[in-house]
Amino acid sequence: MAFDLDDATKPAAVTMEWLVLGAAYFLLILFLIGVFDLFLSLYLLLIAGNFTDPNEVVGLLDSVLLLLIIVEVHRTLLAYAKGEPVLRIVVSASIIAIARRAISFRLEDYGTGQETLFAALAIAVLVLALVIGYFLLDRVSVPGRPEL
Repeated sequence: MAFDLDDATKPAAVTMEWLVLGAAYFLLILFLIGVFDLFLSLYLLLIAGNFTDPNEVVGLLDSVLLLLIIVEVHRTLLAYAKGEPVLRIVVSASIIAIARRAISFRLEDYGTGQETLFAALAIAVLVLALVIGYFLLDRVSVPGRPEL
């Protein structure tokens, strides 16, 4: 009797597909909760009259960017479940995540000027690398990827 590797791995692959879909639905629920929370926060901000406070506005923008990250991770899971390429989606989610970090950057979060400068440079390098990577992904033809 010959051992067939495909037959042995099929249950694990099917289970993983179901888990990926479960995670996608979980992210959908998180997104809906996040949208509700965003509108509630905006309402409370308007009622309190703090809508011109830059810290409050940055907090709202941070929430919006977090929701966009959830959308991108959800897209990644769906593309993975369908067997489609995910690299472009992952890079775009990374750009959003690092932009979120750059927008919420606060000098007081760091002990010394040197630490602050190092963190700022790291964020700048990450933004540059991700944007170049995304640009190259758009320009390079990948076998099996539909042209946009």
